[in-house]
Amino acid sequence: MPQPTAQDTRIRKRPARLTGYRRLFGIPGARAFTTGNLLARLPMGMFSVSAVVMIAGSRGSYALAGAVTATGLAATALAGPFLARLVDRHGQARIALPATVVSVLGSLALLLCVRWDAPDWTLFAAYAATATTPNIGGLSRARWAHLLRDDPGALHTANAFEQAADELCFMLGPVLASFLAGTFFPEAGTLTGAVLLLAGMLLFTAQRATEPPPAARSQAPSPLRAPGIRALLVCFTATGAVFGSMEVATIAYADAQGQRAAAGAVLALQAAGSCAAGLAYGARRPAGPRLVRCLAATAALMTLPWAAAGTGSLLVLAGALLVAGMATAPTMVTAMALVQRRTPEGRLNEGMSLMVTGLLAGIACGSATGGWATEHLSPVTAFAVPAAAAFLALLVGAAGGGERTWRRPRHSE
Repeated sequence: MPQPTAQDTRIRKRPARLTGYRRLFGIPGARAFTTGNLLARLPMGMFSVSAVVMIAGSRGSYALAGAVTATGLAATALAGPFLARLVDRHGQARIALPATVVSVLGSLALLLCVRWDAPDWTLFAAYAATATTPNIGGLSRARWAHLLRDDPGALHTANAFEQAADELCFMLGPVLASFLAGTFFPEAGTLTGAVLLLAGMLLFTAQRATEPPPAARSQAPSPLRAPGIRALLVCFTATGAVFGSMEVATIAYADAQGQRAAAGAVLALQAAGSCAAGLAYGARRPAGPRLVRCLAATAALMTLPWAAAGTGSLLVLAGALLVAGMATAPTMVTAMALVQRRTPEGRLNEGMSLMVTGLLAGIACGSATGGWATEHLSPVTAFAVPAAAAFLALLVGAAGGGERTWRRPRHSE
């Protein structure tokens, strides 16, 4: 009988790298709900940019546009956990779809208010209505957690895919929004985003076979009372500050170099690095929680853009952002996996939504701090803000006791 050669062995091993993702989407219904989820998630990277372009172009005020989008962000942070609690209690289809309809109506109302030159206060009211947009990534992660509850390795791969999808949507969304507004009419980005959101959510919620069963009036305690969740919430907030401050610092730096139009492409490289790292991380077999190591890598790599900015070259900064972005997805995947492990049964959507609330709050704080540093110090010094935020996340993670803190108590096994 002929013996296998080394070359045969290599040939047989090549497909193994894709086995995890192939197995993931071989689950009945997984491709359908993922397609709907991606369609609905893409507008999340479109709405803010579309609103700014639409309002600033019509009213001639970036301050007004920024205030309106900030109001929507704050409203989303407040409404998110409450909406997620309803999803846990009554099911995804019964809550997420009606909430999406309200959000779409809010987007259309904003479009009409801008188009017909309505008073400024109507813009705030209309955009606040979009806060009912469900945490679409969280809904998808909850489905994976339900489907793969007995397969931690596959769940790790699913979480990595979801994080890569987040990065991809937030990378392509602003580009698509800018293209639509510039090519057709200022409201085109908002209109297209609303259509994609509704169509994607209709497809997503139609997949009832993969939907987690509702946990009516769960007696489990609030996720905030679970061990380790508060420390994770602070870590997510600090990570959000990294994103918010990095975006402002990069735009200001490109503007100072006379290349503001290139800022979007430069920031897209950071998301591209994170997306690629997320997919690679998901293809590996998980070795258990390594949050502190991931946070340490993030803190170290976030110093690269600061150093690169000192060279005065936007090209060097772009390369540094690409490398720095590679630490983001593994950190988020590991942290979200810990959230799933620590959140009490029946309140998973609420637990993940709390983390998104922390992330949004961090982005808002990071944007404000980065803007202050840019204006009062310098665009180069502003890159110290995301580095400091990443180091803060590391300190919180280390003070939380590392991986030992995240072990599930016996009474919840």
